[in-house]
Amino acid sequence: MPLDVAAVRAQFPSLRSGVAFFDGPGGSQTPEVVAAAVASTLASPLSNRGVVTASERRADDVVVQARSALGDLLGVDPGDVVFGRSMTALTMDLARTLARTQGWGAGDEVVVSSLDHDANIRPWVLAAEAVGASVRWAEVDPATGELPLEAVTSVLSSRTRLVAVTGASNLLGTRPDVRAVADAAHEVGALVHVDAVHLAAHARVDRAALGADLLSCSPYKFFGPHLGVLVARPGLLGDLHPDKLVPSSDAVPERFELGTLPYELLAGAAAAVDVIAGWGGGGSRPDRLTSAFAAVEEHEDALRERTEQGLRQVEGLTLWSRAAHRTPTLLFTLEGVEPSAVHRHLARLDVNAPASHFYAWELSHRLGLGSTGGVRVGLAPYTSTDDVDRLLAGVDEVAATR
Repeated sequence: MPLDVAAVRAQFPSLRSGVAFFDGPGGSQTPEVVAAAVASTLASPLSNRGVVTASERRADDVVVQARSALGDLLGVDPGDVVFGRSMTALTMDLARTLARTQGWGAGDEVVVSSLDHDANIRPWVLAAEAVGASVRWAEVDPATGELPLEAVTSVLSSRTRLVAVTGASNLLGTRPDVRAVADAAHEVGALVHVDAVHLAAHARVDRAALGADLLSCSPYKFFGPHLGVLVARPGLLGDLHPDKLVPSSDAVPERFELGTLPYELLAGAAAAVDVIAGWGGGGSRPDRLTSAFAAVEEHEDALRERTEQGLRQVEGLTLWSRAAHRTPTLLFTLEGVEPSAVHRHLARLDVNAPASHFYAWELSHRLGLGSTGGVRVGLAPYTSTDDVDRLLAGVDEVAATR
């Protein structure tokens, strides 16, 4: 079933501004029903979770419904869904917890990839350094933007304790073969943490299908509010013991959630999942999510091809997104023009396409782009062909004034 782009766009009040938004990889626009869910939760009688008063039960219902929604989105049991302030904060806590709980030490190894956002690199590097473990790097191929499987397998050993890999690069869109990486890691007894922050906005994510032991994402990248989500394979969270306050719950997943949860944000995250499911067909919510993402991928891939064709016609423009399998995310630079200047020119035309390394620090340097990075074009379900044509016209204008 094709995506009804007009109907999708009608759900996003910010699009009425006339701005063409290509900055979704840094944070998507928000549907009206998501904002309403946040506001109505805040405006309703609300207390800390409990079973005595109506307001206590309302808070508990919000948490239960949010875990159910994110469980359906990511293919996990609701009891294996952890909420936190951000994916970065959750991963920092997780890395420290794993290092301590599993007794990492000298001689042990952690594998990280230069394709990744720094939020799936630095927490593991810091945790390894703190206990004297070693860090090994799986290197991206700068010519293609791919992360070859052999780049990972060549640095695995019997001492590998964890492999951290992205589901999709937030800078280039590259989608490595996560399942093959996970299978190789499991063969040597290592755990696998997948950063699905960028992937979850564009494709159906299933933890088990990816082979991930642990997986993180951020609802604000797929039309929800700002918070982080961590999920795990069954039983794993029960083996981990994070730092926590003495009187706080030791139940799973609550032992990983420091302090009172932001109920209004959880309500918004659940609403965002239902928005996506609403773009699919009939059946259960997981079934509707599957058909919705199939429609989203078809729409976004067609727009990506249109965008790439237009950008390739621009003299002096280099497209860095070259991997065979990727999300609709394009990074480009224009000879003789600073990426920030392109960003500013497009902004004057009400086209939002930012310029940076976008925290893919290692990758930007491997590509030779340093701390400057490039201009990133992120397509989304609400992107229209008119948006793309306005972007291309704006880039042409910049190129013509060099």
